[in-house]
Amino acid sequence: MKDYLVERVLLAAGHIKETHQTIRQTAQKLGYSKSTIHNDVSYRLPKIDMSLYEETKKILDENFAEKHIRGGESTKKKYIEKEKEN
Repeated sequence: MKDYLVERVLLAAGHIKETHQTIRQTAQKLGYSKSTIHNDVSYRLPKIDMSLYEETKKILDENFAEKHIRGGESTKKKYIEKEKEN
């Protein structure tokens, strides 16, 4: 694997580990697409560093489990703000 790919994968995984951000938030922060970050941490990272992959996978699984809660809160906030405007 090329050096720049390894650096990007480790950067993304390190960022997720430190901040507990989602793949979407990490992609936006690092300036890559969501698909790129997903492929990096899901497929390339286990080939580079299995222990970092396992730590990152736990965080991503937590984020996935909480996704429906965040979506509900966002929708609630949207309708509260819409109600205030009227």
